[in-house]
Amino acid sequence: MAEIRDIEVVVFDVLGTMVDEPGGLRSAVQEATRVPDAAAADELVALWQRHCGREQERVRQGLRPYVSTEVLDAEAARRVADRAGVTDQGAIARLATAGRRLPPWGDAVAGLERLARGFPVIGLSNAGGSTLLHLNAYAGLRWHRALSAEAARAYKPAPEVYRLALDSAGCPPDRVLMVAAHAWDLRGARAAGMRTAYVHRPGGDPPTDSDDFDGRFDELGQLVSALTGGQAAADSRPGGR
Repeated sequence: MAEIRDIEVVVFDVLGTMVDEPGGLRSAVQEATRVPDAAAADELVALWQRHCGREQERVRQGLRPYVSTEVLDAEAARRVADRAGVTDQGAIARLATAGRRLPPWGDAVAGLERLARGFPVIGLSNAGGSTLLHLNAYAGLRWHRALSAEAARAYKPAPEVYRLALDSAGCPPDRVLMVAAHAWDLRGARAAGMRTAYVHRPGGDPPTDSDDFDGRFDELGQLVSALTGGQAAADSRPGGR
C-alpha cells in the first residue's frame, strides 16, 4: 500500500466521514414522524439535507448572515414535520437535535484511536459547537482537538474554516493532512495548502479523475496503515507505536 509521508497533523471532516449522517437522520426522522416506509423516510431526509445545503450556500455567498447548524437543523426539522403532518412539539424539538446523535461508521472509533497514538488528530466540522460537542460524545470520537466552523462564522469550503485547523496545527500546511469522504471538502483544503486524502463512504462525494489528492482509500484502516507506515518518526513520539 502506498505511504503518505511527511505528515505531522491529521485533520478529519466529521459529518459523513466519521459518522453516518444520512443513516442517523433517517432514524431520527422515522422516530419523529412514524413513517413506516423507508422510501418516504428517505424523501424527508433529502428534504432536510436540501434545506441545510441550500442555506449554507446562501451564507457562503453572503445572501444570509451566518447562523449555526443548530439554527438550520431546527428549520429543517420544522420543514420535515410540516411535510409529515407532525404537530407534537416535543417530537419536533428532539428531531431538531438529531445532529447530536449520528452513529459512527464501523471503522471510525478504532481507526481514530489507532491513528491518535502517533499523530495529533483534529476534527474539523461545519457542525455548530454545541452539536459537535454532543456528537463527539455520542459517537465516541476522541480527538486531541475538535474545531467547529462556527468559530470562523463560515462554512467549508470557505478558506477561513481550514485556517482554524492550520492555526491549531502549528506546522506548515503541507504537513497537515485533511481527510474527508467529500471531494468538494478536499478541494477546499488543497486550495488552503493542505495535503488531502479521500476515504470512501456511502453517500459521500467521490473524486473525479482530475482530482489530485495524496491518497484514495476504500476504508479508514487503509488510510491509517498508509500513514503509520509512512511516518517513521511517529514511533519515537511519546505514545507512538
